[in-house]
Formats: sequence, structure tokens, C-alpha cells
Amino acid sequence: MIHGGEFDNPLGSATVPIYQTSTFIFENADHGARCFSGEDDGYIYTRIGNPTIHALETLVADLEGGSEGIATSSGMAAVNTLYMALLSQGDHMISSAAVYGPSRVVMEQHWARFGVESTYVNTANPDEILAAFKPNTRMLYVETPANPTMDITDLRLCAKIAHDRGALLVVDNTFCSPYLQRPLELGADAVFHSMTKFLNGHADIVAGMIITKDKALGKKLRGMMVNMGCNMDPHQAYLVIRGIKTLGIRIERSQQNAMKVARFLESHPKVAWVKYPGLESHPQHELAKTQMHGFGSMISFELKGGLDAGKVLMNNVKVAILAVSLGGVETLIQHPASMTHSKVSHEAKLKAGITDGLVRYSVGIEDVDDLIDDLKLGLEKI
Repeated sequence: MIHGGEFDNPLGSATVPIYQTSTFIFENADHGARCFSGEDDGYIYTRIGNPTIHALETLVADLEGGSEGIATSSGMAAVNTLYMALLSQGDHMISSAAVYGPSRVVMEQHWARFGVESTYVNTANPDEILAAFKPNTRMLYVETPANPTMDITDLRLCAKIAHDRGALLVVDNTFCSPYLQRPLELGADAVFHSMTKFLNGHADIVAGMIITKDKALGKKLRGMMVNMGCNMDPHQAYLVIRGIKTLGIRIERSQQNAMKVARFLESHPKVAWVKYPGLESHPQHELAKTQMHGFGSMISFELKGGLDAGKVLMNNVKVAILAVSLGGVETLIQHPASMTHSKVSHEAKLKAGITDGLVRYSVGIEDVDDLIDDLKLGLEKI
């Protein structure tokens, strides 16, 4: 995390330089021709490649145990690059029902217009995955822990199911980061992140990343990203590299906080239920222990007073910030049904376990006593 990321360093810079340029100078006409033909790996144009961005791609690929990293302008740019490169008209995709809302909405409302089919199931239940497979299924797309229900999907089993049927396994690893979970080591073909979240960790940039196990698959995805024009900016890449240097200590602190907050919520008389992988009450607690290297800092819970009680809590906390996103140094609280997943149909939300009363809480690195006191004061208002 601190010393990774390859870059040319003729001047001995202690950090990765920012190559804030749109185009690069060729040595001569023949060199330019070789760069465009692929005979030379020199830089041409920042949409195609850039030294600062390449350093970030190498760093995250190393952290995930992959061969190729493809940086994108946002997490949704990564999602659409995967859809565009790996799915064609008439193909079918199976995905987690509780998945980041826009990842589902763009498939159901837009890719469906071009003949791509999709089925959304509880991927924590292997029987539902098996029942959803069709002869034209090309991708199994999993988010684990699921957003926002915190369900855990068995990635080793999903890899076997997908590969036995000729499909690819793609995993959204945003909630964990490679510090806590490395899906490629568990059999996934491609993994991606919204680097806006844990990898950057400071709520000041928007970025995405795709990592592949296979170089040929990575080349295919990179070509699609370049043609779609969704490359990230070199200054953003520099900021993410800087953020990753503290990824380990940020996650260690935030997940320590999360365990204490989750236990507090679970014991509170006004709380109906809590879903946090570190709690013994989580239905996939034992699975989380085997495929994750820690339980993370994302919590979902519901109050006994339902949505109205949740609104009172969200409107009265002072330390936690009422805002979407997650994975930063600051604690965030939000209401998925009306915010991040508002464009998902009501029926689909209920089927996925996204109830109107569900509150999502991203635990930051503040003093944990301040966070618990903040929740106590908010709960007292109910």
C-alpha cells in the first residue's frame, strides 16, 4: 500500500508525479507509429494511458493479486465498461438482488434496451443462483457484502458455479477493499471498485478501478474503456495513491469502531435488528470469517419504529453526516430506500431485503465513544 505502484522516476521523486498532460511527445515519426501499433509501450494520449494513472493501476492490481488494472472516471464507469465489454445482445446476466442501486438500474432500464437480459437473486443462496442460470448466461455479477443488506455471498462456490457453466464471475469489492477481501484469489475473473470509497477514503474524488486475473481479459476491458472515453484524471489518480497509503490504518480503526457500534445497536431496546458480518447473529458470520480478513465498517439496521423512527434518528445525529457514499474517514448515515436505491422498484427492493426502515451506517475513524453518544442522543429523540 505504501511502496507499491511502478512509475518511471528519473528525478528521484519520493511520490508519484502528476503528469497533468493530455498528449505526449514522440521521439520521431517512427516512434509514434510504433506506439500506435502496440510495438512500443510509450505513452500517446491520457485517455489511452498516463504514467500517474498507470502507477495507480499497478498498485491496485498488486493489492488484489491481479495482472491488469484499468482505472476509470467513476465506479459506474467501471460497471458500464464491464457490461459493454463482456455482454452482447441476447446475453444474460445474473446479479445480486441487493446490489448498488445504479448498477441494477442501468442494466434494467438501459442495457435491456439493447437486448441484454438480467435476473436478480439472493446470491447468498446458491440454489437461487443455480435456478437462474440459462444457456445464454455469460456473467455472474456479485456484490459481497451486499449493498445495503450486508448479506455475504460465497465467492469460491460462485466461481465454481459460473465456470462450470461457461460464465465469468465479476465481483464488486467496494465494501471490503483488497485489504479485507481479494476475490481474484477466490476464483473471480474480474473485480472492481468504486475507488471513491475505501481506497481513496477522504470523500474528495470520484473514481473506479477494474482488475483482472487474465491479461487477455484485461486488454479487452482496457480497449473498451479507452473507446468509451471514461478514463480517470491524473490528478485524481495521484489523490487515490495518496489515500491508499493509509488504507490499512483507516480500515483497522473504522472496523474496530464498527464492532463496538454494532454491539451497541444490537443491545438497544429501540433497534429491531442489526446486520454486521462481525456479529455472531449475522446469518453468514462463519462464511465471512473464512473469506474476509476482517468484518469491515458497514452496518445496516432497522429501528422498531420503522421509517419514521429512522428519519428521526438521521435528522438528529450530529457527528455522523447525513450523506450518501461510504468508506471515508468520516461516519455517514443514509436511507437506501429513498436515496441510493430510490430508482429500484418497490417490489424489487422488498425482494432484495431493502425495507423502508433500513438505515445504512458507514463507520469512520472518529472516537468511538463520540459515535455511540451521537447515536444515543439521536435514539432518545424517537
